[in-house]
Amino acid sequence: MDGSRKLTVSELTDQIRATLENAFGPVIVEGELSNCRPSSTGHLYFTLKDSGAAISAVMFKNQLRNLGFEPRDGMLLRVHGHISVYAQRGSYQIICEEMEEAGAGDILALLEKRKRALAAEGLFDEDRKKPIPRFPRVVGVVSSPTGAALRDILNILARRAGGIGVVVLPAPVQGTEAAAIIARRIEQANQWKLADVLIVGRGGGSLEDLLPFSEEAVVRAIAASKIPVVSAVGHEIDWALSDFAADLRAPTPSAAAELVSANRAEILEQVKRAGEILRETMDARLDRARLLIKPFGIEDLEYRFRGILQPRLVRFDDAKEALLENLSERISDMRRRLELARVNIEAANPRAILERGFSVVLREKTGKVLRHAGETKSGERLIIRPLEGIITATTETVEVPVLEDT
Repeated sequence: MDGSRKLTVSELTDQIRATLENAFGPVIVEGELSNCRPSSTGHLYFTLKDSGAAISAVMFKNQLRNLGFEPRDGMLLRVHGHISVYAQRGSYQIICEEMEEAGAGDILALLEKRKRALAAEGLFDEDRKKPIPRFPRVVGVVSSPTGAALRDILNILARRAGGIGVVVLPAPVQGTEAAAIIARRIEQANQWKLADVLIVGRGGGSLEDLLPFSEEAVVRAIAASKIPVVSAVGHEIDWALSDFAADLRAPTPSAAAELVSANRAEILEQVKRAGEILRETMDARLDRARLLIKPFGIEDLEYRFRGILQPRLVRFDDAKEALLENLSERISDMRRRLELARVNIEAANPRAILERGFSVVLREKTGKVLRHAGETKSGERLIIRPLEGIITATTETVEVPVLEDT
């Protein structure tokens, strides 16, 4: 090629493309799928990378139809194609004609390993999930202050629930420092009780872009949060470990805003409809009641009420009289029994016997009561106890009655 010849950009690019395509021909490249971007025309644009390099790639929709799987970020793929140049951007890329899975990529394998470890600690358990408040007063949003995701969330909250409060906790959503700052924002929201529910997320991106939301610091902060957390990372097909730790996973940031905000118009319509149903129900019951009492005048109603009430009053009076009579009889009977017991007790009192003139004779030596003359003998000293005082005596004679045989 003549180095003095002046070329247009298109001419130079055409020469580079021809050189590359002739030099390489068909190639088979193995690498990790990243930044997967389906286009509206049905083509799939993505990046193949390994630890040292990356290359752009595209697979057109005619070849995509033959795939038996859905390509996703993190997959390790083996593609068949040829090298070409995308002139509009001045970049080279692989035009893929076939694609097959070659295993899990490094990032995907790392995330799966981390996911298993955190799950084993119980951070993803369903019984840890907290309910999302239906009518939160304040929604906290942990996201980039300049991101489209935050704008979408604020727009939807303003449209659906204008009176709701919003606290934005700014944090970078990608890069090496993002995870630590996101985790700190979640902890600060809890420390100062800034919101009734938190949305933690960002817009779409490659698997690498979403990695901060799969870092342990963020996952642990979400799992430890006392405030319910909605994870809203990327688009519906994207995922991060924060989705598993959160109390609710939203497919997009916009969907997260809808999940935490009841639609004001819908609520007003529900209240209005409930009021109408209540009014219709009460009207129907009043109409039925009017229909039932219509045949009866006031005097007739009073007569009917008396017919119901009076027999019950008579029964009540009869029961009252019977109860009082029974109680009176019981009291009289108990008084009689009490008097009889008193008389018996008095009759058994030893003092009453002594009052009638009797005395008790005891043997001085043993102190035992003398019941029979034969129990003493002449000369024994006795003690006599009349009603009052003590008499000491000496036995002179003893006469014991002789019992005749019968």
